[in-house]
Amino acid sequence: MLALAIPLLLLAPAIWNGYPLLQWDTGGYLARWYEGYLVPSRSTVFGLYLHFGEDSHFWINLGIQALATLWILQLVLRVFGMTRPSRLAIVSGVLMLTTALPWLASLLLTDIFAGLSVLSLFILVLHGDRISAAERTLLFVFTAFAAATHSATLAVLLGLCCAGWLVRPWLRPRIAITGLVQGSLTIAVGAAMLLAANFALSGQLAWTPGGAGIPFGRMLQDGIVARYLRDHCPEQKLKLCPYRNQLPASADEFLWGNSMFNTLGRFQGLNDEMGFITLHSLAEYPAWQAEAAIVATAQQLGEVATGEGSTVWIPHTYGIIEHYMPAQLPAMRAARQQRHELGFTVINRIHVPVALGSMLAVVVICAAAIRRRRLDDLTLLAATVGLALLGNAFVCGAISGPHDRYGARMVWIATLVALIAGIQYFSGADDRDADSFSL
Repeated sequence: MLALAIPLLLLAPAIWNGYPLLQWDTGGYLARWYEGYLVPSRSTVFGLYLHFGEDSHFWINLGIQALATLWILQLVLRVFGMTRPSRLAIVSGVLMLTTALPWLASLLLTDIFAGLSVLSLFILVLHGDRISAAERTLLFVFTAFAAATHSATLAVLLGLCCAGWLVRPWLRPRIAITGLVQGSLTIAVGAAMLLAANFALSGQLAWTPGGAGIPFGRMLQDGIVARYLRDHCPEQKLKLCPYRNQLPASADEFLWGNSMFNTLGRFQGLNDEMGFITLHSLAEYPAWQAEAAIVATAQQLGEVATGEGSTVWIPHTYGIIEHYMPAQLPAMRAARQQRHELGFTVINRIHVPVALGSMLAVVVICAAAIRRRRLDDLTLLAATVGLALLGNAFVCGAISGPHDRYGARMVWIATLVALIAGIQYFSGADDRDADSFSL
């Protein structure tokens, strides 16, 4: 019964909506199959995944997302010795009621794979000996696919693998080299998967474009771009010089609004210049850049509200569906989301404090382990999740700019850590395999 009930409950928002939930980035992924060229920050791998479920109105995709969530949750609980169905039901139920998890599973976006991939990498690297060979293979493929769906997810997973290699000399009994090799190979396979999909769809053996525009947008938002233009125009003859006093206040307005970015040819016309300004401003204002990155990372850690981008008018996504998938228009237009019946104000009165409290619990668990100088499975999971949250905050906040969406898609795994800690405490469980370590 749980194998049926939990996936259905995970998809409750989409079922209530009458159609998969959409977001302002969804259209860019949907169009990849049809347009045959690369666009900034839109993975062709995820575009192909969405196209696979198109004939089902994307319910196949949501089914895959819900089943993957159930599978990975039960694997995590299994490696912690929590195999009772009642515990899976409790953990799943609390996560569905108090975090963004069901909204992520019901959404046509890469976000559900961000948190799940951290958990799958944790199991693959640290607990591969506790699962079957078939499960290890599936986890490997899943983690590689997740890495290929979004550059930020790939960066977080890469950072976790690098951290594993760095601490392994001190944690040899806990981190097997075979697990680290397997985990690291998922990053390489994910990158190869993305390059292959880009070549198959566009004929270009190239990475997804737009790399320079993302940090440029954050620097524009912090005022660094305006300062650079004031210091160097007009002797450098930059295209943005005539607009240096008219730059938008936010990266979103510059990149996705009706700004001079459109006038100057968007990414095709400005990518080289944005890269030039980004690199040179890093060299010229290092202290300012460091301060802005720290502030943005800290701000991103606190931005964890559910639903960003799902309650606004998203004409690009609607236009893509209308142009390429007209048969889906009636269902899409009849959905509650498109009738403006979707809101998150009340939901976030629960989700935000739970998210912030869960992050605090992760810190407390790690601090307690340092104080006791004992390393158990819960501490390893908390440290992995803590590093993932910090890495996600840096990659998304300091490089792209803080958004609630970036925090909400990852922070639910901190709530999972808190739940496992609570179950262990109240059940009197003790990790007999805990190791002592020296600092």
